[in-house]
Amino acid sequence: MSTAPPPPTTLVLGATGFLGRWLVLELLARGEPTAAAFRPGTARDRELRHWLRAHGADDHPLTTVAADLTRPGLGLTPEDDACLAEVRDVHNLAAVFRFGLDRATAHAANVDGALNALHWAAGRPRLRRLVHASGYRVGRHAAPRHPLPPAEADTLYARLGAYEASKQLGDAAVRVTAGRLGVPLTTVNPSSVIGHSITGESGQYLGLAGLVRQLHSGRLPLLPGTARTFVPVVAIDHLARFLAAVPEHDTGPAHAHTVLDPATPPLPEMITLLADHLGVRAPRGRVPVGIVRRLPRTLTGADPETLTFLSEDRYDTTSADHLAQAAGLHHPPVAEVLRHWATRLVADNFGAATPS
Repeated sequence: MSTAPPPPTTLVLGATGFLGRWLVLELLARGEPTAAAFRPGTARDRELRHWLRAHGADDHPLTTVAADLTRPGLGLTPEDDACLAEVRDVHNLAAVFRFGLDRATAHAANVDGALNALHWAAGRPRLRRLVHASGYRVGRHAAPRHPLPPAEADTLYARLGAYEASKQLGDAAVRVTAGRLGVPLTTVNPSSVIGHSITGESGQYLGLAGLVRQLHSGRLPLLPGTARTFVPVVAIDHLARFLAAVPEHDTGPAHAHTVLDPATPPLPEMITLLADHLGVRAPRGRVPVGIVRRLPRTLTGADPETLTFLSEDRYDTTSADHLAQAAGLHHPPVAEVLRHWATRLVADNFGAATPS
């Protein structure tokens, strides 16, 4: 007869998503009794356990609960809420990540959902830390304001699109509210997350992967941006180890870490590296992002929301570097990771060969 799993000490919200499942895998490898939350009415429990076992995990210390971040209290049943009584670390990796979202859907998940997770964590008697995943472009804003006046929020949504605007508003809402409630908070701002450093496995085919798909199919004759355009990357296994290490290394009320591999080459060099690896022609020239933005999408193949990521900006990783050093973490060689990732993207037909 199987025994019940031990009471979980960590809760991962968004556990069946791209980041979430790799974090759960890392936590179980560390022997951490973990609870994984997923949307009610889905078969995600069985799918997650199958994936974890396929990756060598012992899923006995795993508890699964159904949670709805769009509802106060996460929509947990009294029984599920009670089984989380020992939770001290909460990782909120839940978000709707899609370009072309409508504003209501994005706001409900990425702003209201983030606040619901925060309020639930604030009620945990043993809470050590809430870890909130944001984004490296979001993390540039050092003085968050919440709530924004409606006119400013409207402008933000119009300028950035629903996904990026909702992530910025959610980040500000969590940081301001956590300070008011006294919740120990770490926001982790990862760059574009690519595949596993050894296998190349990813499971996410948006963002930079879309550019690689265009490259592979010969539909990238010109590269948007300049010679200095910088789209930093981080390997998924490095990010999972970093997230798992945060609660044991961060103390005090608030921290924010931008996690990216500083050795990431500028975008034109990265695309040339990938083209050489895939045996395809690299783009023959570059076109300013401003021009791409004004051209019809049917001509460019570029989603307008992705263009805000094509920037020459650089990012301060000092705090993340210090934590990684304390935790004994090192970025794997970025060129090697990029090659493994590109190989796997092609093998998976950019998601078409991978079960959803």
